[in-house]
Amino acid sequence: MNISAKTEYACIAVLELSARYDQGRPVRIRDIAEANGIPSRFLVQILLQLKSAGIVGSTRGAAGGYQLVKPPSEITLAEVMAVSDAQSPDPVTSVARQSAASRTLMDTWQDVASVEREMLTAVTFKDLAERTAAQLENMYYI
Repeated sequence: MNISAKTEYACIAVLELSARYDQGRPVRIRDIAEANGIPSRFLVQILLQLKSAGIVGSTRGAAGGYQLVKPPSEITLAEVMAVSDAQSPDPVTSVARQSAASRTLMDTWQDVASVEREMLTAVTFKDLAERTAAQLENMYYI
């Protein structure tokens, strides 16, 4: 599975917004960018795409920023990845001459792609936020 930087940043941004969802106030782009090492200008473009898709909303002004439009439990990893890539996953294709071996491989690869889609659809940002919080609780600082 290849994940573009844009897709990774989009998922990180939604995860950050998910972790702060219960606070009920917008999160500044600068805060997300600095906490995760994401270029601010790139993050602005990503958040605008997510806004167009109805995943995030924005508030202007000094106390402005971005927040999720719906609860993290209703946003899947597949949904955010589809928005950030703005294209459907590449279909599994073969360059080999049609044979029993190539058909067997194609069937297997299509099965794997199907399981991947199912897994990405099953993971919500609420799940990811909880996993992230658990990791933070288990970190030790010296």
